[in-house]
Formats: sequence, structure tokens, C-alpha cells
Amino acid sequence: MTRVAAVDCGTNSIRLLVADADPATGELVELDRRMTIVRLGQGVDRTGRLAPEALERTFAACREYAEVIREHGVRRIRFVATSASRDAENRDDFVRGVVDILGVEPEVVTGEQEAEFSFTGATNELRGRDHLPRPYLVVDIGGGSTEFVVGGDHVRAARSVDVGCVRMTERHLVHEGEVVDPPTEERIAAMRADVEAALDLAERTVPLREARTLVGLAGSVTTVSAIAQGLPEYDSARIHHSRVTRERVREITHELLHSTHAERAAIPSMHPGRVDVIGAGALVLLAIMERAGAEEVVVSEHDILDGIAFKAAEEAEEDKQGD
Repeated sequence: MTRVAAVDCGTNSIRLLVADADPATGELVELDRRMTIVRLGQGVDRTGRLAPEALERTFAACREYAEVIREHGVRRIRFVATSASRDAENRDDFVRGVVDILGVEPEVVTGEQEAEFSFTGATNELRGRDHLPRPYLVVDIGGGSTEFVVGGDHVRAARSVDVGCVRMTERHLVHEGEVVDPPTEERIAAMRADVEAALDLAERTVPLREARTLVGLAGSVTTVSAIAQGLPEYDSARIHHSRVTRERVREITHELLHSTHAERAAIPSMHPGRVDVIGAGALVLLAIMERAGAEEVVVSEHDILDGIAFKAAEEAEEDKQGD
């Protein structure tokens, strides 16, 4: 087992996993897992640049994570940056800040690389479970993009498209700088059309309808599961490997898109940073389920972070053998 730290910096949140991992057996012992909403992608779709305040929020989280990593005596850190930092003109400012704080350069990965990490993290522990037939379709609904991967033991096809809960909210549900609460039917329809166009793109590469098990990752999906279960608070143990039917996702999506900020904020399992973007995230999930013909989604708390951790452990072992 190798002690590693994996950091996933996305459009809406930055997350840390410290774990002892053995890539040969697929075993991973979690030591610390945490998430901070930083909205790194604030305004990127409109301006093409990372906002100074968004960078500072992200760097503050990195400083907190650096202390956790030091306390655990981590052997190797791998920092993966996704959609927002791919799109930004000033991403060099972001890279320099991360290097100064954590001593490691963030890898601004392609959508396809992001998809491979997510698939590995989500499916390692599902293999051999006959009640979850392959091939799997793994969907990682992020803030700025959604990754689609189809595969069994290995990835067969992958594609990233630019729809996510933050990007769709900013594009369709914001007027004069404020989230429209609740949005008009015309705004919802325009957002749905945008998502459907992205699914058309994804289907050019990934056979969405051939999958037999849909596995959903990231905060939009896990929050929908928490709402479906009526949890009194966010509970990872009860969310992990829970199943939500398509009809229930449809009901929750309708409720979220026709509620006010205060009503969504009052949901016990709702993270404050997701209140304004969860409606768009739920709509993306519903559209995927309808397109793929999935009757239910298997919700996973293990995702890109776990995949990054396994890769970091592999690299550490390779380095050790090369010494």
C-alpha cells in the first residue's frame, strides 16, 4: 500500500483524497476525503478568464489541503485540474499558485483523460457483481463538463462535453447577475435543448444506449440520491451504491427547477454551494437517463478522485522499482 494524495479541481469544487492504495489489488483505504465549493469556473463561460476572487478561494482551499497532506505523511501527490482551467486564458496564474502552495504542478487533463480516471475510480469495486451487468456507462456530471465512459474491464469509448451544472445555470438561469428563481419554462426548455445537443455529440463517440448499468458520479447525482432517500443530512455511506429510478429523478428535477432558492436551501442534505446549480445538474442527469434508456442510476461516491489516487500509487511504485 502506498500513501498518496489526490486532488481534483473542477469548475465548482475542489476535493482531496488521502488514501493508502494498492493498484494491483484495487484496494484503497481512505484516510481523509473532503470537498470545498470554490466556484473556480465563476464567469469563465462568459469572460474566458478565471476571476481573481475565484482563484483566491481555490488557493485558500489548497493551503488547507497542504496542511492535511503534510500531517498524513503522503508519499506522492497528484493534482488534476478539469474543465474551468482548460477553458481559461489566464490558467498560468492558477498553475503558479498551486505550485507555490502544494509543490506540484496541476495537470490540466483532457476530457477523455478525466473520463478514464472517473471510470477507474467508479468501477474498480463493481467488477464481479453479477447484479450489475456490464458494460457500464459511467457519467460524471461536473460543474463545467460531463464525462461519458462505456466499458467493462477496460474503457471502450469516452467523451467529454461542455454541459455541467454551473455552465448550464450561468448560461440559461441567470439574468442580470442573479439566478432566476424559479426559472421560466422557456429558460428550462432552452437549457434542455442545450443538453440534448451535447448528448448528440457524446453519442458520436460513446454508445450510450448499449450500456446495461448506468453509474452516476459527482455532487449533482449524489445530492439527487440524498433527496430521493429523504436523508436528514448528507450521508456518504447511505448514498454510495444507492439506486434512484428514472421516474424519481424526473420528479426531483421538476421540484428543483420549480422551487425558490430558500426552498432548495431548506433541503437537509443540500450543500450550500449547490443550492443554485442543483436544478441544472438534475436536468442533465434526467436527460442522460432518458437518452440511454436507463431505468435507474447506481450512485457512486467513488469517482475521479479514487482513479487519480490509484494512478498516483502506480507511479510511486514505478519510481520505487526504478531506484
